[in-house]
Amino acid sequence: QVHLVESGGGLVQPGGSLRLSCVASGSIGSINAMAWYRQAPGKERTLVAIITKDGTTNYIDSVKGRFTISRDNAKNTVYLQMNSLKPEDTAVYYCRVFGVPRDYWGQGTQVIVSS
Repeated sequence: QVHLVESGGGLVQPGGSLRLSCVASGSIGSINAMAWYRQAPGKERTLVAIITKDGTTNYIDSVKGRFTISRDNAKNTVYLQMNSLKPEDTAVYYCRVFGVPRDYWGQGTQVIVSS
């Protein structure tokens, strides 16, 4: 059984910061890339940032320079540091682990950016 537990979401004012964490536990096998997605109300779930096993990162344009994805391979953990948050960043954030032989999703953590 594999579990992905996310934490760090919450309510923050515009311009504020949050740090999301996602810990993978259980018989997860080999992990390749790890990623964060988000789903705003009424919209599809979309990729926000991804990090490969060797640390190469990619971001969607709207978060470049504000968000930083990182990982701790020894702890099977992926992080998303979010700075200069904007109301349009409001969404449920999900982590995704690209494992072998399958992928896994977290349960989601809510991020609300509002004054």
